[in-house]
Amino acid sequence: MNEMTQTNTTQINPLGTEPVGRLLRRFAVPSIVAMLVNALYNMVDQIFIGHSIGELGNAATNVAFPLTTSCTALALLFGIGAASAFNLSMGRGEKDKALYYIGNAAVMMFGSGIVLFLIAELFLDPMLIFFGSPDNVLGLAREYVRIVAVGFPFLILTSGGAHLVRADGSPNYSMACNLTGALINTILDPILIFGFKMGMTGAALATITGQIISAFLVFRYLRHYKAGPFTREHLRPRMIYLGYAMTLGMAQCFNQLAMMLVQIVMNNSLRHYGALSVYGEAIPLACSGIINKVSFMFFAFCIGIAQGMQPIASFNYGAKNYDRVKKVIFLSLSAGQIICITAFCLFQIFPLQITALFGNGSDLYFSFAERYFRIYLFFTFINNLQPMSSTFFSSIGKPKKGTFLSLTRQIIFLLPLLVILPLFLGIDGIMYAGPIADCLAAVISGIFLAGELKKMGTEAL
Repeated sequence: MNEMTQTNTTQINPLGTEPVGRLLRRFAVPSIVAMLVNALYNMVDQIFIGHSIGELGNAATNVAFPLTTSCTALALLFGIGAASAFNLSMGRGEKDKALYYIGNAAVMMFGSGIVLFLIAELFLDPMLIFFGSPDNVLGLAREYVRIVAVGFPFLILTSGGAHLVRADGSPNYSMACNLTGALINTILDPILIFGFKMGMTGAALATITGQIISAFLVFRYLRHYKAGPFTREHLRPRMIYLGYAMTLGMAQCFNQLAMMLVQIVMNNSLRHYGALSVYGEAIPLACSGIINKVSFMFFAFCIGIAQGMQPIASFNYGAKNYDRVKKVIFLSLSAGQIICITAFCLFQIFPLQITALFGNGSDLYFSFAERYFRIYLFFTFINNLQPMSSTFFSSIGKPKKGTFLSLTRQIIFLLPLLVILPLFLGIDGIMYAGPIADCLAAVISGIFLAGELKKMGTEAL
C-alpha cells in the first residue's frame, strides 16, 4: 500500500484525525461500562445470595467463578483479537480483508460457548471439587452452575461482541448491549431470589436472562455492520484470519486463563490452610470471593480504559502516526492511575463496610475480610501498568510481548508465591502473595513500555 492510500485512510477515519483525548473518552467509557457489567453480573448475584443464603452462598459463587473467567478468556481471545486485527487492517486501508476477522470471530465466540456449556454439564461435580469446593458448599455451587452454564454462549458473544461493535465505531451501542443485560439481571435478582424464594436457582436464571437479551442486541448490530455487510464467506472460519486474530487476543486470553488457574489454586489453598486455622474452610473462600469481585469492579475501570485505547492505538500504529499512539497511552495511564489510587484508599479505609454489603457473617468472617482487603490489595495503586502495557503491545501487533506481560502477575509471580509463602506463613502467606506479585509485575511492565515508547520516538525521526 502506498503513502497516498495511508493518508486517505487516515483522513477518512476519525481514529486518525479527531483529538486523541476526545476519542479516548468516547471509546473508553463504553468499554468501562462493558467491563463493569461483566463484574456486576457476578457481584450483584453475590450481594443478593449473601443476604439470602449467607457465607456458604458466597463461597459457592466463588467456587463457580473460574468458569465465568474461562468465558471471559474466550471472549477476549476472539473479541479483542479480531477487533485489533480489524482496526490494524482498516488503518492500512485493507477494508475487504478486515471484515473476515469480524465474521470469523462472531462464529467462534458462540461456538466455543456451546462447547464450554457441554463440558460444564458433563463434568460439573468433578470440576467444582477441583475448583476447591468443600462438601458443605458443593450442592449450592452445583445448583448455580447447572443453570448459569446455559448462558455461556450468550455471555461470550456479548462480552466479545462488544469489542467488535466498538471497533466498528459504535461504542455507545456496545455499552447499551452490556448495560441492558446488567439492568435486567439486577431487576430480576431480588424478584426471583426473595419474591419467588428461588435462592441460587433464581440468581442463575436472572443472570442468563440478561445475557441472552444482550447477545441478541449484539447479533442485531452485526447484521448491519457499518464497515460492510457480511457474506457466508466472512462467517466461514478460516485459520488464515482466526490465527492472526487469536495471536492478537492471546495476551488478554492468557491473562484470564492465568486468573482462572490462580483462582483454582487459591481456592484450594484457602480451603486447606483455612481448615488449619481458626477460620475454617468456608470463611476464607467466602471472603476471597467478595474481595476478588470488588477489586475487579475497580480493576474493570483500568481494563476498560485499556480496551478503549485499543482501536486508537491499533489504527494509528498501522498508519504510522506514532505521536498519536504515544499520546493515547499516556492519557490512558494517567486516567488509570487516578482510578487505582482511589481504589487503594477505599480498600484500606472501608474494608468492613464493603464486606457488609454482601450480607451478614460471624466476627471471624469480618476479621478475615478486613485483613485480606488491607494486605492482599496493598499495591492496588500501581495495578494499572500491567493491563495497560499488555493491551498496548497486542494492539500494535506485538502479541508476544503482550502475552508475556499478561502472564507476569498471575503465572510468573503470584502462582509460585501462593504455593511457597503459605508453607512458612500459613493462610497469611496467601494474603502477602498478592502485593508482592502486583509490585513485581508493575516494575516489569513499566520497563517494557518505556522501551517501546523510546523506540517509537526513534522511528518517528
